[in-house]
Amino acid sequence: MYKNILLAVDGSEHSLRATKEAIKIAALVNDCTIEIVYVVDYSKSKDEVLHSQGKEELELSRRKKLLPIEEQLKSSNLSYNLKLLHGESGPAIVVYANKENFDLVIIGSRGLNSLQEMVLGSVSHKVVKRVKCPVLIVK
Repeated sequence: MYKNILLAVDGSEHSLRATKEAIKIAALVNDCTIEIVYVVDYSKSKDEVLHSQGKEELELSRRKKLLPIEEQLKSSNLSYNLKLLHGESGPAIVVYANKENFDLVIIGSRGLNSLQEMVLGSVSHKVVKRVKCPVLIVK
């Protein structure tokens, strides 16, 4: 069964729904661990740095995005860890998931329209194509 789950989040509503599904699955297995991964995208982090008052404020704003996700996991009494990665979201998640040998990756769908997805490619699509384990995309 799934003992080692990677939950990729970005603080969005999709991430909250993905967290609920991760909790449902993890609750079925004894000693299941959920690794929460949040990717700090370099292209977006420049803007965050320019608008923050300092490193502490920047770190606090990122933690605030993840607070509802952590609260859900704490209330479910499941074991979890939080990992911040740096880089472009899709490739960073793929590299980390394949390196750490997870049993399952859970990620929220971003809800791009078909034109956006065709031009940009969604993070979840990139993860599904390249990760070497089962992937659950939550809408």
